[in-house]
Amino acid sequence: MKRLLNHTKKYWIFFAILGPGIITACADNDAGGITTYSIAGAHFGYSLLWMLLITTFCLAVVQEICARMGAVTGKGLSDLIRENFGLKWTFFAMTILLIANIFTLIANFAGIAASLEIFGFTKWLSVPVVAFLIWYTVLKGSYKTVERIFLVFCLAQFAYVFSGILANPDWGLALKSTFVPSFQFDSHYLLIFIGVIGTTITPWMQFYIQSAVRDKGITVRQYKYERAGVLFGAFFTDFISFFIIVSCAATLYKMGVNINSAKDAAIALGPIAGNFAETLFALGLFGASTLTASIVSLSSAYAICEAFGWENGINKQFREAPVFYGLYTFLIILAASVVLLPSLPLIFVMLLSQEINGILLPFILVFMILLVNNKRIMGTHVNSRFYNVMAWFTVIALIVLTGILLVSAFL
Repeated sequence: MKRLLNHTKKYWIFFAILGPGIITACADNDAGGITTYSIAGAHFGYSLLWMLLITTFCLAVVQEICARMGAVTGKGLSDLIRENFGLKWTFFAMTILLIANIFTLIANFAGIAASLEIFGFTKWLSVPVVAFLIWYTVLKGSYKTVERIFLVFCLAQFAYVFSGILANPDWGLALKSTFVPSFQFDSHYLLIFIGVIGTTITPWMQFYIQSAVRDKGITVRQYKYERAGVLFGAFFTDFISFFIIVSCAATLYKMGVNINSAKDAAIALGPIAGNFAETLFALGLFGASTLTASIVSLSSAYAICEAFGWENGINKQFREAPVFYGLYTFLIILAASVVLLPSLPLIFVMLLSQEINGILLPFILVFMILLVNNKRIMGTHVNSRFYNVMAWFTVIALIVLTGILLVSAFL
């Protein structure tokens, strides 16, 4: 009986602190990510599924490092960069991060507008209403309340699982493509190949997860449970990505339908897989875009306030952290307003946001590896030799692939 109680207690602790890891990973499947996965499935069928094994590994390694630093130091990533690399590098990182996050926010408010247009709601109504709800939820809620709402939006991504099942895919070919690598020497394939990796790990994720771990008060004693949450989150987000690719491969690729966005994919699914599949795909896009718009706004406010020593945190009142909430409010208003501009090239905005993220990502990853191996900061919780090999391999691979992506984009 005592052993059963101990196991039950461990499970409750795990579910109580899993929030930051799974929320950050799920928010990674934003409008830009869903677009990339949809195009991958529609244009190349099941052939890119094996890439998800690599991205799951990379995401788990990078997110675990930041979560561990948050638990050990009780500080955000911006704090540690400022304290150990100085104000010049901090200012550079924050400037690029803010620019990248603004474009990411715009892309996700565009995803909100596109998903609700499928249900007949004009963006002039949907964008202001959702923007207000996102703002009000964080402004008035405690960390615990906001986290629970975010977790509900994470569950909304199961819509893609049902959409994939309704598409009636070739499960044998999908399973084979997941574990047997294939490659095409084609410029478009190469761009999507790199995009699948590039859309999985972004700078804002590292700032958010470390700040969330600190804000939630997770300590080293509790970290083993948070680590499990981080690893589960990495698996879960690519589990959802798997079904996005599968649903488009089984329908759009099979019928030769070309798409350029996640909205195109949702609409095209209707006549092929049924209106219910279209509805589920659109609901998934709405949930993912709303979650990411909330998280990226918070990530920006956290990072900038930590970098320059201003009070921050969801548990604080507006009067206690005016700059934090002021930045959060400004970013939401700015992104929502831009989406309402007529003739906005949304695909260009999504691609530009990924390119800017790609420029910043190598700097942030190197900062992270240097910080996590500093014994003065991490004590006995520095990376092991084996873990350093994995981490540096991930960093070098991402830097090389990001460089190729940027060169391809400019060409």
